[in-house]
Amino acid sequence: MRVEEATSEEVTAARAICNAAMLELDEAVLAEGTVLVAREDARVLGALVLDGNEIDAVAVRPGRRGQGVGSALVEAAADRRPELTAEFDPSVRPFYEPLGFDIDCDGERCRGYLR
Repeated sequence: MRVEEATSEEVTAARAICNAAMLELDEAVLAEGTVLVAREDARVLGALVLDGNEIDAVAVRPGRRGQGVGSALVEAAADRRPELTAEFDPSVRPFYEPLGFDIDCDGERCRGYLR
């Protein structure tokens, strides 16, 4: 598996993966931000959308969840940015904590910081 910036064709696959995960994407961020994809051969397994230092979305194909794809995407984003932030539902906290994020939650939403 390799993680790299998405080609224009892969942005469409990234959008589809995020939509399947029921994540709302800001089309402007998708167009102007950084889109990373994890791919195996020519197949996109997962995607991460960055808006500056903010993780706007991270999603993995259902059949590949729990196999380190999402973690590899976040690690690749961290290699490209001096710090990362993310806002997410408390149910996703177990994904971000092992990656080293400091997390604050207010009950309805969480905010993670990785420096």
